[in-house]
Amino acid sequence: MGRIALLMIALLAALPTAFVAPNTAAAQCRLCDEVETHVDPADKAQRSVGLSIETSLDFDRIVLIGEGDGSATLGPDGERFTDGVVAALSGRAMVGSVIIRGEAGRYVSIRIPEEIELHTTDGARLRLKAITSDLEDSPRLDDAGELRFRFGGQLLIEGDAEGDYRGEIPIIADYL
Repeated sequence: MGRIALLMIALLAALPTAFVAPNTAAAQCRLCDEVETHVDPADKAQRSVGLSIETSLDFDRIVLIGEGDGSATLGPDGERFTDGVVAALSGRAMVGSVIIRGEAGRYVSIRIPEEIELHTTDGARLRLKAITSDLEDSPRLDDAGELRFRFGGQLLIEGDAEGDYRGEIPIIADYL
């Protein structure tokens, strides 16, 4: 019986933050001076997009019924599947969840690798592949400037895989 865990750490790509201050000219006559109220689109595009992890992707405990090949799949919707030497996936396994914050209504590009490698302190390795999310085709921040999504993947087991496995999934979010 083996224990396999995945700790997910997200890396984020944030654009530099720019603040647009209103023109503070102290004019006696508002009709005499031009007051600039236009915000340049280039300034608007430089406001930052932020990414934070709400829940790490965690396969928790996986029950193996021998040595050989198998897989444990945890979908972004929480569905669980096992195959081969994998008999069960713990009920405490959790999909990863992310929240992106930025300018309301903006479309964002989100990049998640399709596959990563997990490692133990002893040097053993496993592959997490088919990393998928429940993102729409053209993700967009809502009226509050937020976008939430979940992700999962398929853990490939080969041979004697007992151990505590960890890895990083770089998630990058940028404005379009």
